Amino acid sequence: MPQPTTRARPTGRPGYSEILPRRPESAGTARLLVRVALAAWNLDDLAEDGALIVSELVSNAVQHARRDSIRVVVERTALRTVRVAVADFSRARPVPRAPGDGGEDGRGLILLAALAADWGTDERRWGKVVWADLEGRG
Repeated sequence: MPQPTTRARPTGRPGYSEILPRRPESAGTARLLVRVALAAWNLDDLAEDGALIVSELVSNAVQHARRDSIRVVVERTALRTVRVAVADFSRARPVPRAPGDGGEDGRGLILLAALAADWGTDERRWGKVVWADLEGRG
Protein backbone atom coordinates (compact mmCIF):
# COMPACT_ATOMS: atom_id res chain seq x y z
CA MET A 1 0.00 0.00 0.00
CA PRO A 2 1.45 3.42 -0.93
CA GLN A 3 2.46 5.71 1.92
CA PRO A 4 0.95 9.20 2.11
CA THR A 5 3.24 11.96 0.94
CA THR A 6 2.98 15.48 2.27
CA ARG A 7 3.76 18.10 -0.33
CA ALA A 8 4.56 21.76 0.12
CA ARG A 9 3.37 24.00 -2.68
CA PRO A 10 6.20 25.31 -4.86
CA THR A 11 4.26 28.44 -5.93
CA GLY A 12 1.26 30.51 -4.88
CA ARG A 13 -0.05 30.57 -1.32
CA PRO A 14 2.02 28.65 1.21
CA GLY A 15 0.35 25.33 1.81
CA TYR A 16 0.59 21.62 2.36
CA SER A 17 -1.58 18.79 1.12
CA GLU A 18 -1.77 15.08 1.58
CA ILE A 19 -3.85 12.36 -0.08
CA LEU A 20 -5.13 9.95 2.55
CA PRO A 21 -7.21 6.78 2.51
CA ARG A 22 -10.90 7.39 3.23
CA ARG A 23 -10.71 5.67 6.61
CA PRO A 24 -11.35 6.89 10.18
CA GLU A 25 -7.69 6.56 11.15
CA SER A 26 -6.79 9.22 8.55
CA ALA A 27 -8.11 11.86 10.95
CA GLY A 28 -4.96 11.41 13.06
CA THR A 29 -2.69 11.99 10.08
CA ALA A 30 -4.75 15.04 9.09
CA ARG A 31 -4.45 16.49 12.60
CA LEU A 32 -0.68 16.04 12.48
CA LEU A 33 -0.49 17.76 9.08
CA VAL A 34 -2.45 20.76 10.43
CA ARG A 35 -0.33 21.00 13.59
CA VAL A 36 2.97 20.79 11.67
CA ALA A 37 1.88 23.41 9.10
CA LEU A 38 0.72 25.79 11.83
CA ALA A 39 3.96 25.32 13.76
CA ALA A 40 5.98 26.01 10.59
CA TRP A 41 4.07 29.27 10.16
CA ASN A 42 4.35 30.17 13.87
CA LEU A 43 0.56 30.01 14.24
CA ASP A 44 0.49 27.53 17.13
CA ASP A 45 -2.45 29.38 18.71
CA LEU A 46 -4.64 27.92 15.93
CA ALA A 47 -3.48 24.32 16.41
CA GLU A 48 -6.22 23.03 18.73
CA ASP A 49 -9.08 24.50 16.72
CA GLY A 50 -7.44 23.45 13.45
CA ALA A 51 -6.97 19.87 14.63
CA LEU A 52 -10.58 19.65 15.79
CA ILE A 53 -11.91 21.12 12.55
CA VAL A 54 -9.89 18.84 10.30
CA SER A 55 -11.03 15.84 12.38
CA GLU A 56 -14.65 16.80 11.73
CA LEU A 57 -14.06 17.37 8.02
CA VAL A 58 -12.26 14.04 7.62
CA SER A 59 -14.95 12.25 9.64
CA ASN A 60 -17.68 13.64 7.36
CA ALA A 61 -15.74 12.65 4.23
CA VAL A 62 -15.14 9.14 5.58
CA GLN A 63 -18.82 8.76 6.35
CA HIS A 64 -20.40 10.32 3.26
CA ALA A 65 -17.93 10.44 0.36
CA ARG A 66 -17.22 8.01 -2.44
CA ARG A 67 -14.00 6.39 -3.67
CA ASP A 68 -11.05 5.33 -1.56
CA SER A 69 -9.19 8.58 -0.94
CA ILE A 70 -9.55 12.16 0.27
CA ARG A 71 -7.20 15.13 0.09
CA VAL A 72 -6.42 17.28 3.12
CA VAL A 73 -5.16 20.80 2.39
CA VAL A 74 -3.78 23.42 4.78
CA GLU A 75 -2.99 26.79 3.24
CA ARG A 76 -2.00 30.14 4.58
CA THR A 77 -4.32 32.65 2.93
CA ALA A 78 -3.13 35.74 4.85
CA LEU A 79 -0.60 36.62 7.54
CA ARG A 80 -2.81 35.31 10.38
CA THR A 81 -5.40 33.30 8.40
CA VAL A 82 -5.27 29.62 7.53
CA ARG A 83 -7.68 27.55 5.46
CA VAL A 84 -8.15 23.89 6.37
CA ALA A 85 -9.94 21.86 3.70
CA VAL A 86 -10.90 18.32 2.78
CA ALA A 87 -11.64 17.36 -0.83
CA ASP A 88 -13.61 14.26 -1.70
CA PHE A 89 -15.34 12.69 -4.68
CA SER A 90 -18.93 13.24 -3.59
CA ARG A 91 -21.05 16.17 -4.75
CA ALA A 92 -23.36 15.91 -1.73
CA ARG A 93 -22.98 19.10 0.28
CA PRO A 94 -22.74 18.92 4.07
CA VAL A 95 -25.97 19.93 5.78
CA PRO A 96 -26.03 21.13 9.39
CA ARG A 97 -28.58 19.24 11.43
CA ALA A 98 -29.75 19.25 14.99
CA PRO A 99 -28.01 16.68 17.18
CA GLY A 100 -30.20 13.94 18.59
CA ASP A 101 -30.69 13.38 22.30
CA GLY A 102 -27.61 11.64 23.62
CA GLY A 103 -26.39 10.87 20.10
CA GLU A 104 -22.90 11.67 18.94
CA ASP A 105 -23.90 12.59 15.39
CA GLY A 106 -25.00 16.01 14.21
CA ARG A 107 -22.60 18.20 16.15
CA GLY A 108 -19.68 18.44 13.70
CA LEU A 109 -20.86 21.30 11.51
CA ILE A 110 -22.20 23.20 14.53
CA LEU A 111 -18.75 22.92 16.09
CA LEU A 112 -17.08 23.89 12.83
CA ALA A 113 -19.23 27.03 12.55
CA ALA A 114 -18.42 27.98 16.15
CA LEU A 115 -14.64 27.61 15.76
CA ALA A 116 -14.09 28.92 12.23
CA ALA A 117 -14.11 32.54 11.10
CA ASP A 118 -15.92 31.25 7.99
CA TRP A 119 -16.59 27.94 6.29
CA GLY A 120 -18.19 26.61 3.16
CA THR A 121 -18.25 24.15 0.32
CA ASP A 122 -16.80 24.63 -3.15
CA GLU A 123 -18.29 22.37 -5.81
CA ARG A 124 -15.99 20.76 -8.32
CA ARG A 125 -16.71 18.72 -11.45
CA TRP A 126 -15.40 15.63 -9.65
CA GLY A 127 -16.80 16.31 -6.14
CA LYS A 128 -16.38 19.04 -3.54
CA VAL A 129 -14.02 20.80 -1.17
CA VAL A 130 -15.27 21.61 2.33
CA TRP A 131 -13.18 24.32 3.98
CA ALA A 132 -12.89 26.35 7.16
CA ASP A 133 -10.91 29.53 7.74
CA LEU A 134 -9.13 30.10 11.05
CA GLU A 135 -7.94 33.54 12.08
CA GLY A 136 -5.11 34.01 14.54
CA ARG A 137 -5.09 36.52 17.33
CA GLY A 138 -2.76 39.50 17.31
